[in-house]
Amino acid sequence: QVQLVESGGGSVQTGGSLRLSCTASRIPELLYSRTCVAWFRQAPGKEREGVAAIDSDGATTYDDSVKGRFTVSRDNANTILHLTMNSLKPEDTAMYYCAANVRLSGECQGPSTVPASYNFWGQGTQVNVSS
Repeated sequence: QVQLVESGGGSVQTGGSLRLSCTASRIPELLYSRTCVAWFRQAPGKEREGVAAIDSDGATTYDDSVKGRFTVSRDNANTILHLTMNSLKPEDTAMYYCAANVRLSGECQGPSTVPASYNFWGQGTQVNVSS
């Protein structure tokens, strides 16, 4: 069973930066490299929303609310997904989750921030941004 563990969350002031990481285990590097992986977030009382995603070719997509501020990247050799968050705002406060679309054959092409596209999820890391 693939496991995803997020880290790097914390509390910052408006305008600050954080870098989240999501380490995948129990998955070979080659298989990981063929997956689409993504970041989602959920604030209290709100639905889970897609933040950013990256496919096997490195193509990315972002929610409009984070474009120009967040950058998603992947390190396939170490099976790690990163989310670099700059110019943080109070509305970015949420639990951040990573997710992976692990498939046994073929490559995942076309990044997606639709939750139903992903079959493995981490437990989340909390990000708090104060004004």
